[in-house]
Amino acid sequence: MRSSRFWLSAAAAAVVLTGCASTSSPDFSRPIAERAAALGATDLSSAPGPDGGVILNGKLEGRAFVLATPKQWNRGAVFFAQGYSTPGSTPVVPEDPIAKDPGGGSLTHIYGQGYAVAISAYDKSGVGTESGVANTVRLRDFVNRLGANRDYILGGSMGGGVVVAAIETHPEAFNGAVSMCGVTEGWKPLIGQLMELRAAYNLLTEGTPYALPGEHDVTRSGLPTVPPAGDSTDGEAYRNAQKMKVIAPILMLFGVAKTNPEGPEARIVRQLASIIDAEADPAVIGAPLYSAVLGMDDIKQVMGGIPVSNRGKVYAPSGMSEAEAADFNRRIQRFDADPTAVAYARRWHEATGRFSTPLITVHQTIDSLVPYSQSEAFGRIVAEAGNSAHLVQYQVPGTKFPLPGGLEGYAHCGFSPAQNIAAFEAIRGWVEQAQRPGPEAVR
Repeated sequence: MRSSRFWLSAAAAAVVLTGCASTSSPDFSRPIAERAAALGATDLSSAPGPDGGVILNGKLEGRAFVLATPKQWNRGAVFFAQGYSTPGSTPVVPEDPIAKDPGGGSLTHIYGQGYAVAISAYDKSGVGTESGVANTVRLRDFVNRLGANRDYILGGSMGGGVVVAAIETHPEAFNGAVSMCGVTEGWKPLIGQLMELRAAYNLLTEGTPYALPGEHDVTRSGLPTVPPAGDSTDGEAYRNAQKMKVIAPILMLFGVAKTNPEGPEARIVRQLASIIDAEADPAVIGAPLYSAVLGMDDIKQVMGGIPVSNRGKVYAPSGMSEAEAADFNRRIQRFDADPTAVAYARRWHEATGRFSTPLITVHQTIDSLVPYSQSEAFGRIVAEAGNSAHLVQYQVPGTKFPLPGGLEGYAHCGFSPAQNIAAFEAIRGWVEQAQRPGPEAVR
C-alpha cells in the first residue's frame, strides 16, 4: 500500500517511488511533443516554457490538457484539479499554467522546484467531479509514461472535492494530495445550503426591489447561461452579465442595510445569515445565491434530480416572533430528494474517509461559497474511519475583497500565494522526507 512508503528512509523511499513509473523506459533524447504523440496524444502544440522548459498543449481521448515541463525535470508531477465553472461554458485548460497560474502562485513555485505541472479539462462545465477524477487520472497515467515517477494531486473548491474523490477511488494513483477550500464532505450539504438560502431569500424579499430575477422555483435555474438563438453575445460576457443580474439586488439589499442597521433590510440580512448559520456578509449570501440561480438545472441533469430535501425541516430565522416563524415555515418552498440523485451524489462524491494517500486540507474559517463546516465534517468522517494518520488539516482566517457600492465581502478560496505554496511544501516534505507537517506549516 502507498501508505507504508512514507516512513521509509529517504534512500529507500526514492527507490520505491521510482518503481511507480511505467516499466517502459522513456527516450529522453526525443522532444516531449514527439514522445507524447507516440503515446497517443493528439492536436499537439508546444511552446517554450520558463527557464528553458516546454509547455505542451494537446488532447487525450478528446479532452484538452496542458503539461508544463521544466528543463531540469526532477521526474515529479503535480496534477491540478480545476474548480467549478458556470454551466454553459466550454471546458478548457490554461494554455500556459505558469504564466496564468490557476493555483494562486503554487504552480509557478512547483514548476520552479523542478516538477512538471499538468491540467486536464473536464467533460463538461458545472458539476464535474466524476469526469474531473477520470480525466485527471488519465492524464496522470500519460505523464507517467512520459517519465514521471511520483505524483501529487492538488485542487481547490470543486477541484478540492475532485482531490478527495480521486484518492478514495484510485488509492494507488497519487503519492500525496492537497485540497484547498474543497468540497470535501460532499455535494449534498452544499446543495442543501444553496437551495435553502435561495428559498429563504425568495420569501423574505417577495414584493421588494431586492427580489432575484427570473424563475423563483428553487428546483430550477433562475436564468439561462447560454445566449438564446440568434444572440451574438460572447458566451462568457453573457454569463457574466447574468451573474451581475443576480448580484445587483443582493448588493442593493446589503447597501441599504449598511446605512440603516436597524431597518427592515438589515433584519432580512440577519435572517438570511441565520438560515445557513453564516456571516451576514454580501459575498457569503451572494455567492451561494448566484450559484443556485445559474446552476440548478445542471445539478439536476448531472445527478438525475435533486439530492436533498427540506421536507419537514423547521426554520427559526433570527429575530422572528413565534407567529412569524410559523408563517415562514408554512410559506417557504419545500423540495424532495430524488433517490437517483442521492445515489449519484454519494458516489461522486460523499467522503468515506477511507484513503491511504497522505492528504493536506486547508480551509478559511469564513469562505463565501464552500463553508468551513465542509472541512470540519470531513475531519470527523476521517476520524470515524480510523484514518486520521493520513490527514493533516489547517484553518486560516478568511479574507475580504471590495464590492461595488462601498461594500466588502469574504472571498471564496482567498488564500495568499504563501499559503498555497506552504500547503504544497508541507505535502512534499511529508511524502519525500517522511516528515508529517506540524501545526504551523500553513498559517
